[in-house]
Parts: sequence; structure tokens; C-alpha cells
Amino acid sequence: MNYDVIIIGAGPGGIFSAYELRNSGLKVAVFEEGNELSKRKCPIDGVKVKSCISCKTCSIMSGFGGAGAFSDGKYNITNDFGGSLYEHIGKKTALELMEYVDKINVAHGGENTKLYTTAGTHFHKVCTQNKLNLLNARVRHLGTDINYTVLTNIFAELKDKVDFFFNTHVSDIKKTANGFEVVADKSYSCKYCIVSAGRSGSKWMEGICKKLGITTHSNRVDIGVRVELNAEIFEHITDELYESKIVYTTEKYEDKVRTFCMNPHGIVVNENTNGIITVNGHSFEDESRKTNNTNFALLVSKHFSEPFKDSNGYGESIAKLSNMLGDGVIVQRFGDLVRGRRSTQKRLDENLVVPTLSATPGDLSLILPKRILDGIIEMIYALDKVATGTANDETLLYGVEVKFYNMEVETDENLETLHNGLYFIGDGSGVTHSLSHASASGVHVARHILSKLS
Repeated sequence: MNYDVIIIGAGPGGIFSAYELRNSGLKVAVFEEGNELSKRKCPIDGVKVKSCISCKTCSIMSGFGGAGAFSDGKYNITNDFGGSLYEHIGKKTALELMEYVDKINVAHGGENTKLYTTAGTHFHKVCTQNKLNLLNARVRHLGTDINYTVLTNIFAELKDKVDFFFNTHVSDIKKTANGFEVVADKSYSCKYCIVSAGRSGSKWMEGICKKLGITTHSNRVDIGVRVELNAEIFEHITDELYESKIVYTTEKYEDKVRTFCMNPHGIVVNENTNGIITVNGHSFEDESRKTNNTNFALLVSKHFSEPFKDSNGYGESIAKLSNMLGDGVIVQRFGDLVRGRRSTQKRLDENLVVPTLSATPGDLSLILPKRILDGIIEMIYALDKVATGTANDETLLYGVEVKFYNMEVETDENLETLHNGLYFIGDGSGVTHSLSHASASGVHVARHILSKLS
């Protein structure tokens, strides 16, 4: 055989599988559609290139580190959110693996970063008094810059122990008598195959599962906006907690609206997922790179089962509408939204909150379904009670933000499919939805493979 283990995808799950196997004596290869970390460069500079030009491979979404490489590097150590990994491996094991991942990150450049916690915070009471639920977690915030450093150091440790194939698309996985055949630029054989294709590989993974007879289950899609406001409004929260996961149940529809990916003194950025432009946020540890703004997402989860089952397709259709009307991402002042008028460039130029992303002024009510938009507006007014100023006219809303979740692949407690030796991990499996959970799933599967050999 060419390899003992082939890992498809060099995102957090794939990286931590490779890390755990690096000194095992097994011959390991990682196939990645994008570039190695040092060659991942987005052409958007805000001057010559202001919006997505649809590169052949998106450097923000693909490459060593996966879509999380240029995120703000938040590792949430909790079972309360971030996926359902604990349902497969148990809550205790899941937390232990997330703590193990945290130690590795700290040892590879994250030693000076802070571990935040919601334990004992008075903010729990404040949220409860205002019909908001603050979820429990410990959060290691690396920042986009330190996250890059950590990944660089981990790659340096792996590159001479693991074979990496960058800019290599895997077209197929075939079951063989002795293992698996992975078809890329040519065919490679292995006994064990770990699939960690990430969210951007959702359509590819569905095709692979269908061909191999692996059952998948419909997952949810999160749809909403990214909020940007003056950093001072949320400082009393972000200084203590950094990342606050707050859930609100709307009075009108009893839908759940949640905050996601909070970036104090950060920037708003574009994302390209399968050719669809959506919005996200980053933040930095380096003081010189911090802005006067804080941004976070407000998301509403939608799950479809019968007769329509394509949750991701629903999210894509909304994102495509935004791309059609705004040639990418649309931005609107909250004051304009509640008054039923589109934002204009003149109003943005006069706005007290200066946008950190060049986006098209527009009207989000022409894009987002009424039920979702009503929930977001309700949530903003609810947050205004615990962070006065959130509902100011000057608050900016970027749309749309969509979090696509892969169809959940049917696996056992080892994340192994019905085909012995074939594993699905990370966000691509539909089981994890975060950096920490995805990384932990990679460690778990690698240890299971090693246990088979002992």
C-alpha cells in the first residue's frame, strides 16, 4: 500500500489527526485542495481589489488550517455548543480532548493568550433578567495573528513526518479488499482513510457518501447578519468574557436567535463558499491591528425534513439573492432597516460607526425572510437592554451571514462508518461545528486507529 493512513483535508480535524499519528511509525499522507499556509493569500486588499474575484481555490476557505486559519482563533471548551461530538464519544471524553487540543495550541505559540470563562460571571444574572440565556464555556482566544503562528509551528513539526499534497483535489474514494483507494492526480491506496473535508466540501462529501452507501441525515442551516458597532458598547462584556454565546427566544415566533463569533476591536470580512459570497468576522491579539469596532453574528437556525430536506440549499438561495442585489455582501444601518428604507452611500459616509468591510449599501428586508428578519430585530432590542447602544441607528448589519452544516454522516462512537477503516471527522461530518470540536474529533479518530494496532 502507498500509505497506512490517508487524511483528506488539512483543516483542524485533519491537522490534529496527523499530529497524533506523527510519531506512530505509520506512513501518513494529507491531501488538501488549497495551498500550504504560507501561500494562502486573499487578493482583496481594500484598494485595488475590494471584493471577491472568485479565485480557483479560495485562500480564506481552503488550505492548511482550513476555513479556521484566518478566523479569530477562538477555541471554545464546552459541550453546550460547537457540535454534538459528545453524543458519540461522551461528554467527559469530549472535554478532555478539547483540553488536550488547547495544551497543544499553547505549546505551539499560544502561551501568552488568555483563557476566558463564563463561570462565576455576574453577567449570567443580567442576561436572565432580560430573557437572554448566556451559555457556559471556557474560551481560548488566539486571535487571527497568533492562530496563524500556532498553525505555522504545528506545520513545521509535521512536514517532515507526514506527506502533504497541496493543491490536490480528491475526486473519489473507493472501497477495496484491503482498505481504500483515494483518487486524486493519480490513485493512492491506504488501509485507513480519514475524511475531514470541512464545510466547503459538503457537496463533495454527500456524493461520496451516496456512492459508498453511507447514510446521511439532514442538518440545520444558520442564517442571519453580522452586526458591527462601536466597541465601547460591548466592552463590559468582551473584557470579561471575550466570547459570549447568548441565546434569545423570540416572543413572536418562539424562534431561537443566538450571537456567534464575537470579535472585539475586529474587522468584518468576506467569505467564499462554493462560489457564494457571505460575511464573517476576524479579530487580532496585536494591539496595532485592533479597530474601534466590535462585530458578531446574529443567527437563526432552520432545519428542514419533510418534504424539503435541503437546508443548505435554502441558505444558498438566500445568499445568492444577496449576491445578486449587492454584487456580494450588503450593508444596512439598523436605523434604516427599522424605518423601512435602504441605506445609501451618503448615509454610510455620515455614519458614526465606520464600516471595516467595503460592502454595497442596500436593504436587507429584500433578502432575508420576514420571520428571520423579525427575529434579528427582536434580538437587537433584547441585547440593547444588556449592552445599551446595540439598537442605535448607527449599528451596521451586513448580510447575509450563513453557516452551512454538512449532512450529518452516520458513524459510530469512533466516528467510523459502516466501512471498517473509513472515518468522517470535523465540520464536514456534520458532527462538529467549531475549531475545538473539530480538532478533538481528529485526535479521537487517530487514537482509535492506534488502538487497533496495539
